[in-house]
Amino acid sequence: MSVEAIMHTEFPEGYTVFFGADGKVIMTPQSVERSSTIRSLQIDTLALGRHAKVTSDVYLDFPADENSAPDLAILREDAHKQGKRYSFEDVLLIAEVVSGSSERKDYDDCTAKYGRYGIPVYLVVDPYAAEVVVHTQPTGTGYIAAYTHQYGTGKIAIDLADGRTFTLDLDELPRPETEAGAR
Repeated sequence: MSVEAIMHTEFPEGYTVFFGADGKVIMTPQSVERSSTIRSLQIDTLALGRHAKVTSDVYLDFPADENSAPDLAILREDAHKQGKRYSFEDVLLIAEVVSGSSERKDYDDCTAKYGRYGIPVYLVVDPYAAEVVVHTQPTGTGYIAAYTHQYGTGKIAIDLADGRTFTLDLDELPRPETEAGAR
């Protein structure tokens, strides 16, 4: 898609559009629920240290042009950019937040992809189901273990491959607001 075409394209309301260095145009659905959930996850990462390597919506290099910009990624402390990006090999944990149109991608496609590339921990955070699925023990086709935790059930400690622990506060994850006048 040319720059001229992009400038004259009306993208659907509620989407953020990213333009990758490789020429790809990526549309990501945005919502208050998704945004506030990502912010809540970021707040929980502060316990890893103010300068912990944590990214949000930042491209990571994966083989075979399968680059991803996960909602949240926790990287090894000794991670270094290779060119302009960090490598999938530096990732300790990825979290994707489900939005209305990304459910299949987050629960199925990303689970298979992140497992295939050996991401040690993959979280699917679903504000609509009020649950977090923690995937561990990656395999060539996904993950061996998956544990579902409901919002509002306290804190869960997630061991990272570098010996640190990421503590996710399930009581603080935001729930979708009901629309005014809805019953």
